[in-house]
Amino acid sequence: MILALLLASAPVVTALDAERAFAADAQRIGQWSAFAKWADPTAVMFTPQATWAQDWLKGRANPPRGLRWAAAKSFVSCDGRTAVNSGPWRAPRASGTFTTLWLRQASGTWRWTVDGGDEAGRPGPLPTRPLVRRASCANKAARLGQIEAAYDAPINRPSSPGATGFTRSADGTLLYQWKVAPDGSRRQVAKLWTGARFEGVLDQRIAAPAKR
Repeated sequence: MILALLLASAPVVTALDAERAFAADAQRIGQWSAFAKWADPTAVMFTPQATWAQDWLKGRANPPRGLRWAAAKSFVSCDGRTAVNSGPWRAPRASGTFTTLWLRQASGTWRWTVDGGDEAGRPGPLPTRPLVRRASCANKAARLGQIEAAYDAPINRPSSPGATGFTRSADGTLLYQWKVAPDGSRRQVAKLWTGARFEGVLDQRIAAPAKR
């Protein structure tokens, strides 16, 4: 609990700082309370279909023990105001991988805007030194042309009642796309600008939830 208090009160400068404070709050104030606190008003989560997070979280009781998680990788836009964090999460009887899209507001406050993950594998140790990769700022003209092409990618073509989402950083150096199929299976993709092309740095495919 002392560690959670220290992490929650530490300065939040980067998306990794925000992720650590978010995870600490899940232990300090409760899992769903922390999700609501750090979510943008238009944030999306998956249940398994895309859902407005604040609507789903409103009035939801916290579980007795909150999830624990930590970013293993952080992919950051050139201007440092948009990032995709990914890493493992653990619960008493389950574990998996999460992916969170973070945007820094004009006020300087970080808020998550898309959050999703999978449940698979045995729980391992949470990472303490994540890998950070930042996009190139070079060759803006070529970058803008490739962004336009990215909008036409198959992942952005909805098939009702599925849903898709496409986000790019303000400077256009980080692209994030997600798609949910009618059966609840999902794909989340992140790409970083190298100065010459967009390189895929994350491609997470989540199977449809088992029927119960």
